Amino acid sequence: MHELIIIIVKKGKSDLVVKTAQELGAKGSTVINGRGSSVHETKKIFGIIIEPEKEIILIVVNKGKSDEILNKIVDKTDLNKPGEGIGFVLDVEKVVGME
Repeated sequence: MHELIIIIVKKGKSDLVVKTAQELGAKGSTVINGRGSSVHETKKIFGIIIEPEKEIILIVVNKGKSDEILNKIVDKTDLNKPGEGIGFVLDVEKVVGME
């Protein structure tokens, strides 16, 4: 009955992701700060690898809404370009705390 959209973007882009999802009917989201890098973002300073800050956005939606929401997020954030982030959808077996 529900799906979980997970989007990982560069720090500062989560507001755009959340706003886009809410415009399409998502009731809420959770943003978690993290670190990490892809092959497109590895940087070194004095031989030390710097891991860019990330924001991980979790959005639970009714099944069938995730394609529309994910596609719109991809359009607004250029998620298909290398180094911009990643997004994916997982099935959710059970949800509590939502209407």
